[in-house]
This record gives sequence, structure tokens and C-alpha cells, in this order.
Amino acid sequence: MVYLDSWDDFLEKSVQLFRSNPEKTRYVMKYRHSDGKLVLKVTDDKECIKFKTDQAQDAKKMEKLNNVFFTLMAHGPEGFC
Repeated sequence: MVYLDSWDDFLEKSVQLFRSNPEKTRYVMKYRHSDGKLVLKVTDDKECIKFKTDQAQDAKKMEKLNNVFFTLMAHGPEGFC
């Protein structure tokens, strides 16, 4: 399990992970209101990457990740550039 500090690195590695194993890859979003922390996790049961933030404006990044995965799932592993 690896926490990545950079959003761009997390997004890039998430897409790579999905493309390498689209049948097994999934992502989880966890928000803890008491701490104000958002954790995004992408895994294929062999590799796990995480991104953690406590910034409110990073909620848009969660929305972007949703859109990326919806596109990948609808159009196949090569659906997102």
C-alpha cells in the first residue's frame, strides 16, 4: 500500500493500474467527517495505491477520478487518454 503525495501521479498510476487489469481493478472513497480527511484507494488486489487529503477543494479531484473511471469502464481500457 503506497500513499502518493501528488494528485497527478495518483491519477496516472490509477489509470495504468486499470489498464493493466480492468477486470479486477476497483476504487474506494472514504471520507471521515470528524477528521475532514478524504482517502482515495485504487487496487487490483496485487497493488494498492492511495491518495489522502484534508483540503476541501480536493473534492473536485474525487469527481474527476469518478469521471475517468466511468470513461474507462464504458469505453474500455484505452478510452481515456
